[in-house]
Amino acid sequence: MNTRLTPTTALLMLLPPLMWAGNAIVGRLMNDQVPPMTLNFLRWVVAGLLLAPWGWHVLRQRTLLRSAMPRLLALALTGMFSYNSFQYLALTSSTPINVTLVASIMPVWMLLAGRVFYRVPIRRQALIATLFTLCGVLLVLSRGDVYKLLSISLVPGDTWMLLATLGWTAYSWLLAQPTPAQQELSQDWAGFLWIQIVLGMAWSGLASAAEWWLFPALGAAPVHMGWDWGVWAALIYVGVGPALIAYRAWGLGVSRAGPNIAVFFASLTSVFAATMSTVVLGDAPHWYHYVAFSSILAGIFISSRAPR
Repeated sequence: MNTRLTPTTALLMLLPPLMWAGNAIVGRLMNDQVPPMTLNFLRWVVAGLLLAPWGWHVLRQRTLLRSAMPRLLALALTGMFSYNSFQYLALTSSTPINVTLVASIMPVWMLLAGRVFYRVPIRRQALIATLFTLCGVLLVLSRGDVYKLLSISLVPGDTWMLLATLGWTAYSWLLAQPTPAQQELSQDWAGFLWIQIVLGMAWSGLASAAEWWLFPALGAAPVHMGWDWGVWAALIYVGVGPALIAYRAWGLGVSRAGPNIAVFFASLTSVFAATMSTVVLGDAPHWYHYVAFSSILAGIFISSRAPR
């Protein structure tokens, strides 16, 4: 793995945060029309159908799939199910700006996971970059009042997003540290991504079924869904951009630069989300959002200066 950031890799890593920012906006817009677990399930149905002509042939590699199945199930659970489902849940009680800024805490989890589970040393540049990012996240969580940090309480959306970042951290390191069978499967990017999507549909389908039938039976409020052209457009977008394009670009970026550098680009999602929120939702950023954005950008710059 080449841990030096090249201009080509940097441009590649700009695609996922741009797509994911749009995903947060769409998730917020769909709150009243599509339940969060069902939205995640339907996005993978769309992505799976679109990628099937190029990926279905992976099913012929039965021996290899059996060998890689434990890792594939883990990738689908952490990357396709947990991160996206929890993000859509977060957007039912929080704004895209806040959700994506809270997700910027991911570099902390990424460095810790790499050190604890894979013995990857934490370099000084990465640590300084993480501190800048963490300061931005804490500022948002405190809503700009630093005196509230000692008695901070998370709203449900913030908590769900923190859990989502843990899932994405696991997914990124599972990609960066492949098993031999996973490494062989990943040579065919379409087949490798498609089988993850299929397994992710299984995880998401179970959650969607619980959302519709199990939770109401246990006393939760019944869910409903509306269909119109806006819902169809939203499903096409989240199935193509944030799913297919973003996941492909993220996989390439992680393999080239490593998760410890790539993750700082994911923090740019909040910058793009703030711009889109202002235009689409009318959610103008507050002063502390701008300070947080500056901290995140500083973290990206410092991380990109890390040596080989």
